[in-house]
Amino acid sequence: MPALGLAFTVAMAVAYAALAHVASATQDDRYAYAALLSLVAMMLAAGLLARRAWAWVALPLALAACHLLYRSGQAGLPLLLAPVAFVAAVAWLFARSLWSPHGALITRIVAALDGTTPATLAPDLLAYSRGLTAAWAVALAVLGLANLALAMVAEPGGLLDSLGLRGPVTITREQWSLFANILTYGIVGGFFAIEFAYRKRRFPGRHGSFAGFVRQMVGLGPAFWRDFLR
Repeated sequence: MPALGLAFTVAMAVAYAALAHVASATQDDRYAYAALLSLVAMMLAAGLLARRAWAWVALPLALAACHLLYRSGQAGLPLLLAPVAFVAAVAWLFARSLWSPHGALITRIVAALDGTTPATLAPDLLAYSRGLTAAWAVALAVLGLANLALAMVAEPGGLLDSLGLRGPVTITREQWSLFANILTYGIVGGFFAIEFAYRKRRFPGRHGSFAGFVRQMVGLGPAFWRDFLR
């Protein structure tokens, strides 16, 4: 994805999180509608920029669905499931890669940074990178389940409330959104920061500063990241 497209996708992701939280805090469907449009833009940006036929077919269908949800007063309902679906999808990518012949996701990154292949990595690096991939899969799966549980008991307009049911405990939509749209990403960032600090102690000399590590990741180049999940 070109740099401009990546910047646009990131901007739409930030806009979605902010608008979704405001929509939940205010119960205003106009913000929910705007959040849905941001979500559509974020998901389709890469395909549209690459002139993929599926993206151009999906765009009017997605926009029509957003408008119908808004007109029916249900624009906020998909916002309950979007964080669950996103976190669960990423967890599945990590978990699935543990059985991939190409190597676990983090193993492939480590091998690329070392200019080698997963099969020729040092045994301790191979074991650590596979274990870290599994740890991310578990952590994200737990976050996804937590998001789903909170979405079910949120009121008004939570999943159970929409079915006319009431959970054993309830939280407000604003409290749900605070966790799903803000704290979830803080938890992910905290997990990454703690793991990076541990990794520097576990493998001294492999990484300098965090900024240097980011430069290494960027230095892998667009071709690597384009094919990373294929």
